[in-house]
Amino acid sequence: MSSAVVEQKQTPEPRVITTELRFTDKVFRGVVTGGGLISLAILGLIGFFLIYNGFEAIRNAGLAFLTGFDWVDAVPENEQLASYGIGAMLYGTIVTGILAMIMGVPIAVGTALFLSYYAPEWLKKPMVVVVDVMAAIPSIVYGLWGFFVLMPHAEYWAKLIHKYFGFIPFFDMPAPVFTRSPFIAGLVLAIMITPIVTAIAREVFAQTPLERIQAAYALGATKWSMIKAVVFPYGRGGVVGGAMLGLGRALGETVAVYTVLNLVYDIRIEVLLSAGGNVASMIVNKFGEADFVELQALMAAGFVLFLVTLMVNFLANYIINKTARE
Repeated sequence: MSSAVVEQKQTPEPRVITTELRFTDKVFRGVVTGGGLISLAILGLIGFFLIYNGFEAIRNAGLAFLTGFDWVDAVPENEQLASYGIGAMLYGTIVTGILAMIMGVPIAVGTALFLSYYAPEWLKKPMVVVVDVMAAIPSIVYGLWGFFVLMPHAEYWAKLIHKYFGFIPFFDMPAPVFTRSPFIAGLVLAIMITPIVTAIAREVFAQTPLERIQAAYALGATKWSMIKAVVFPYGRGGVVGGAMLGLGRALGETVAVYTVLNLVYDIRIEVLLSAGGNVASMIVNKFGEADFVELQALMAAGFVLFLVTLMVNFLANYIINKTARE
């Protein structure tokens, strides 16, 4: 009788389940909320700074700032007024970004699948480290590597593309000049965004529910059939988000593109021709020698690029939410 009483006394009290937040939960929520609000405030301040300093240029040029192809400084001696338009650079930004996506995303997704489901453990761990290190390499390193190492080989590849696919207008060449082309810039950007997209896709693929994978194998699916039926449908939202994150970096890349691309204020559909540019590389090219009026125009160009990047992020968020609901 006494032993039963002792056991009854040692029985722990049942835990009371409540929805009231503990102090540590409140602190954590406050820290996370504050960090999010600070990030949003910094983003808003960046946008405000750009539009505040560049509004005068946009007001003077109007819609021609987005559609014009000229970037001419004022020359008072010749009574020449300033004319600033980023239409050609905006087009070049989109072209190089799309080329980077076309060349980089398939390689990134394939690498992520290899690391997740095919690579042996002795190879997987060092490859993951290499991919993560590549994602942290500064863009100037990619630019110099692209200029001194990649460009000679890329010129040869561009010549082959022109030789066999020159009948396509995008690969036609009005002049045999293959250096510093949008194709080479897109190739460098593809190499830059591949580690980022690979890392995100690998993390998404790793979250695929194990029971779904085992159920596919139990039904007789091969590994590739399982990937098509289970992994791709589950991770497509994350893959799209990673691809859009890579596109955002490609659109805003500066030094790497400036190193391997000629700035030409004209719209050319020939991606192999040494003529192109993007908004970020134009800003870094003009910023050091700009006067006050041109500096306002460069700030306005930065604000346009800021809006384009935001639109890409909103589009990525919409695609992710839509695929998650399906």
